[in-house]
Amino acid sequence: MPTAVLGPARPAFERKILAPGDAARWASALPRPLVFTNGVFDLLHRGHVTYLARARALGAALVVALNGDASARRLGKGPGRPVNALEDRMALVAALQSVDAVTWFDEDTPAQLIAACRPEVLVKGGDWPVARIVGAQEVLARGGSAHSIPFEYQRSSTALLRRVTAAAKAPARGKARRAKR
Repeated sequence: MPTAVLGPARPAFERKILAPGDAARWASALPRPLVFTNGVFDLLHRGHVTYLARARALGAALVVALNGDASARRLGKGPGRPVNALEDRMALVAALQSVDAVTWFDEDTPAQLIAACRPEVLVKGGDWPVARIVGAQEVLARGGSAHSIPFEYQRSSTALLRRVTAAAKAPARGKARRAKR
């Protein structure tokens, strides 16, 4: 039986990672209605993947724009954030079946990308009222829709990072107590 030989070719999902400067071109080739969402997606968890699946169900294709590293740091999520570099975060999101394209933005908001992609549907998580979603007014004015998708699983990257940090410190505290005896 022949065995598969893994060569230097990139995994297929990496073809979903697209440069923001070409957004108008590649977005115009995606099936419509086009759904657009954005976020940091630092430590991918069940809440993220469920949210992205729900977003994708609102249209024929889903574009996910990730905050670049500097943009993510400006959000004030805490020291050392994002934990994962942009390239790694994009690869994980691109590997999801519900996602058709992944790009990034270095600005504070994805307003320029939204204008270039011209989505029919704009989506954010349940902590974002529609009135505060960047680009919602423009999408609604074109006859599109904007949605705040309720959280189905109470998960957050920040809470996950706190749990991991606490778990890592727990054995060290135990060792310190045993050493004092």
